[in-house]
Amino acid sequence: MWESVQAPLFFGLIAASVTCLGLIAVARSGAWSERNASLVSLAAAGMLLTLTLLHIAPEAIAHNRNAPYFILAGFMGGLIMNTAVRAFFPQPIDEFGSKAEAFTPIAAIAVHSFIDGIIYSVTFAASFMAGVYTALGLILHEFPEGVIAFAILKRHGVSTRNAFLWAFLAAAVTTPLGVIVAAPALFHLSSEAIGALFAISAGLLLFVATGPLLSPMREDARPRSFAALGAGTAIALMLTLAPIHSHGHHDDHVHDHAHTHEMPRFD
Repeated sequence: MWESVQAPLFFGLIAASVTCLGLIAVARSGAWSERNASLVSLAAAGMLLTLTLLHIAPEAIAHNRNAPYFILAGFMGGLIMNTAVRAFFPQPIDEFGSKAEAFTPIAAIAVHSFIDGIIYSVTFAASFMAGVYTALGLILHEFPEGVIAFAILKRHGVSTRNAFLWAFLAAAVTTPLGVIVAAPALFHLSSEAIGALFAISAGLLLFVATGPLLSPMREDARPRSFAALGAGTAIALMLTLAPIHSHGHHDDHVHDHAHTHEMPRFD
């Protein structure tokens, strides 16, 4: 049991560390992040939208033929959650809106990171090399994920200290937690089930990117806003086009876990 958890947990902890690097980088800017929270939010929107459309959603579709329906369900779920939060917390605390509105996007990021951890466990169980390449591919977006979570919280008036703490819990801790939770139920998770969960998270993240994170564009449509959005998109494109993403068929050998039933395969 422990042997099968070691590799995915190791990469899960690496992913959490990379997320922390993103958090530290954006949190250390201090007053700069206060003055430019809108620009960071727009850059995060470009990054998240690009990564979701070019990496996360296609991965989900590859593993579940009904993924588009789950993506739609995730998007609508995010919209419903956001509407419910607005209904329960209607009073804005400042010009950026209510702190409570940050709940939906942060929850979406937490769900997505948790599912990343599950995927690490499943792919390593199916094929060690597939697990390695999948983990490296997913780790590429952990740095911006920390930035995104921090930007969302700062955007809604959360203090730098609390924004760091909550972003750390939502974007960093959840990945190794997903590995630990998935391990006992590993043999009960099918490839289609993981694809469905991944698709739901993709829909939630699409809502976050096109809704809360893009809201500054309505307030400030100056060229610098478009530049920030474009910069985020360009960074995400470079990450998506990195050669490490070509991890499709590096290893076709399934590990022997002394079980007779077939393990879910992601390679």
